[in-house]
Amino acid sequence: MKVKPTQVKGHAKSQKWKDVRGRRCRPPINSSDLNSSPVMARMVKEHQASVKKQPTVKRLKSKAKSVSDSKKSTPQSEPKKSQTQPNGSSAFTMDNESDDSQDWKEYSQSIQGNGVETPGDMEDVRPGRLEGEALHYCAERNDRQNRAVLVMQKDQTLCFRGKCFLTCLYGRVEVLGFTIEEGQQSYPLFSPASHCPLTIRALESADDTRDDRTEASTILRKYLPSASRKKLLRRVTSHSSVILLEPMETPLTRFLSSFTDLSELFSPPMSELISAVLDTPLNGLGMIPLVSSIEGLKISDSYRDALNTVVSACKGDMDGCAVILVCGTKNVGKSTYIRILINTLLNHTTSVDYLEGDLGQTEFTPAGCLSLSTVREPLLGPPFTHQRTPEHMIYYGQSSCESDLDRYLECLKSLWRRRSQSRETPVIINTMGWVKGFGFQLLVDMIRFFPVSHVVQLGHSGSTQCPALTPEFLRTAHGCQTHPPAQTALDELTESHSPPRSYLHLIAQSEFEGVGRQGTAKHQRTNEHRELSLLAYLSQLQSPDPGPVRPLNCLTPYQVPHTAVALGVIHCEVVPSHMFYAANSSLVGLCCLGEKVTSRGGPVLLSQAPICPCVGFGVLRGIDMVRGLYFLLTPVDPSILRKVNCLLLGAISLPSCILTTQPGFEGEMPYVTTDYSFDLTGAGKLRVFKGLVRPSQIGMQ
Repeated sequence: MKVKPTQVKGHAKSQKWKDVRGRRCRPPINSSDLNSSPVMARMVKEHQASVKKQPTVKRLKSKAKSVSDSKKSTPQSEPKKSQTQPNGSSAFTMDNESDDSQDWKEYSQSIQGNGVETPGDMEDVRPGRLEGEALHYCAERNDRQNRAVLVMQKDQTLCFRGKCFLTCLYGRVEVLGFTIEEGQQSYPLFSPASHCPLTIRALESADDTRDDRTEASTILRKYLPSASRKKLLRRVTSHSSVILLEPMETPLTRFLSSFTDLSELFSPPMSELISAVLDTPLNGLGMIPLVSSIEGLKISDSYRDALNTVVSACKGDMDGCAVILVCGTKNVGKSTYIRILINTLLNHTTSVDYLEGDLGQTEFTPAGCLSLSTVREPLLGPPFTHQRTPEHMIYYGQSSCESDLDRYLECLKSLWRRRSQSRETPVIINTMGWVKGFGFQLLVDMIRFFPVSHVVQLGHSGSTQCPALTPEFLRTAHGCQTHPPAQTALDELTESHSPPRSYLHLIAQSEFEGVGRQGTAKHQRTNEHRELSLLAYLSQLQSPDPGPVRPLNCLTPYQVPHTAVALGVIHCEVVPSHMFYAANSSLVGLCCLGEKVTSRGGPVLLSQAPICPCVGFGVLRGIDMVRGLYFLLTPVDPSILRKVNCLLLGAISLPSCILTTQPGFEGEMPYVTTDYSFDLTGAGKLRVFKGLVRPSQIGMQ
């Protein structure tokens, strides 16, 4: 379904960039109980005690938010003016003898002549990782409601594996560049073993004049019993942050955990088991704290500088919207950089546009898609945790574009034309990790086709692994479709003949462990990431209500007549007589052709791959040749399905666990066989390359 993004256009900087966090306020999300992970029983209790201060993203100053009405002190619980005592401390008188009154009496008695608490009442607070024994002092759990409250001081961090809902009750914290403040909604955090663990970092409060004890006491009353509340209250200062952590169970997590190989996806991998922290108030909520020997997200100085330069430019008075193209070789952190950039921009604006150009590692869709999305919510997990339907999408059908470069570029240009050129929302363009040969030429074309304002080029080991894409270099560089002197994006899309538009070129060096190499641990390989994204998309077929997972073979499919839709194969050439064999039990893109599909009484088969809008995906679980029907499983809304008149089959296949995990069958599984040999001539996939011309044939040296 196409959703027109809300557009707010103004002339003043304050209208274009403003504090939008208040718009995200809503009641916290209720979560169901979550059992402890089975891996907990295998964890060891000893861990390293060293503390390393983690590099953090520099934050831009933003307007302080007021406390929501639900968290303000009521008149009955507000303290009266403090009375000065002989020792210089303050004793507070209350209107009633409630639990709050007792909390304040105990705190007042703990004050000594110098106005600070005794060392026994409050442990030494230092910035760094919260781990081990420290979590027993700053976290309390409500066992009855199965949730925990954590008090963090400025620059303290919590690195963890697992999943949970986070609500900021007091102060503010940062996760992946996004600032979460009190009064906002609950946010889901996902820290699976497939990606770098998430880190929650406490930020300094923007208001030094707050009566921290009064507000914190009122807030804690809603979530903790009296004894736990009194313990945490001693640790709260005006610069503290108080967060609520709750277990999270969604159709996505239930569906993934139903597969044996993914049952421990949100538990620490084997390499981190020694670093897991046991026996804390947070264990049992679905999250497992990690000690400082596990670094979490590591950001280099050049990485941080490039991030801040782009954000500052977007906040400034730019002529038009910022268009940021992010490029770099494989496994240098492009996707992580983009997630942090989007989250940081969402601290200051309502939305960010995102153009997907990486077929193999897509952010919001299954692999093989090119899309244009409007992002309005922070990305607090890997791609498979935030699958959504983009505003515009084209199904390319492969995880690489090397077989048809022209179709790849035409798809991207088609998506860009669908975006309103009057929008002031910043645009982020993601690219593939193919930066050599024809892949590099594609980058040259993309910079020329789109009105790019910033090019962020990521590298490692002191190199970018390809020539620097500076404006000077582009004046003489050859692309796949463009050659010097090259036309600009304005020439291409608006038929203008303005001089080439300049842009700012930034280089960022990634320094995390394993940079430039694909992960080898379980769930960390790129093909596994693609399968997780597709499984996450198919999890939308599950009921949103808690309950057992229903396998796909138990769901009732749609019946679609052969004469109502066209069927095409876009990744290879298939003779018409074998088309149904290829499409049966496969993933298909649900697309909308511009022209009406007409049938002469039989199925409609396409001979060429069209460039047309895609509204979602489905599993073609069966074909009835007698009645002329396709049996289709899809989470796409029926109102949108009425517009679909084309099914496109690509090279993106269903994960094997979908076919091998089909309860209720005895004997041989449908669609599954082991009696197959790739040694036979013609048994493998035929690779076809279209339009590839050697550089020497186009005049390149």
